[in-house]
Amino acid sequence: MKKEELPQDKSALESFTREVCYVKDKNGKYVTGLSTGWDTKTAALDNQWNEIERRIEEAKQKVLNGEASPILYFFELKLMDLPVLTGYTGFSRWSVKRHMRPNVFKKLSDKKLQVYADTFDVSLEDLKNFNV
Repeated sequence: MKKEELPQDKSALESFTREVCYVKDKNGKYVTGLSTGWDTKTAALDNQWNEIERRIEEAKQKVLNGEASPILYFFELKLMDLPVLTGYTGFSRWSVKRHMRPNVFKKLSDKKLQVYADTFDVSLEDLKNFNV
């Protein structure tokens, strides 16, 4: 792609960041150029954010319906996966999955819940009472 053909389409991230791309200058040599975005990438990012929002809402409904503990909601809200959450909390993968069950969550000590609260950057009360 030639430097003058580098996409400069509007995107949600254009006011925060620019993407570095390798392009050819007028002499045919590769140089770097900055792009504010391009439609194809914007559409892909929008689709992914829609999926993330759907997963967060689904987790919220599961907690409200008593099918999951608040840990699942905050896990989705903070865009974590199991290896990340286990790394931050020090709990095993098996334990974290178990703690996402509401009947197990209710029996967790405040000490264990505080580890989750600190990890999710919420208060212990907000975690226990699911204040969102």
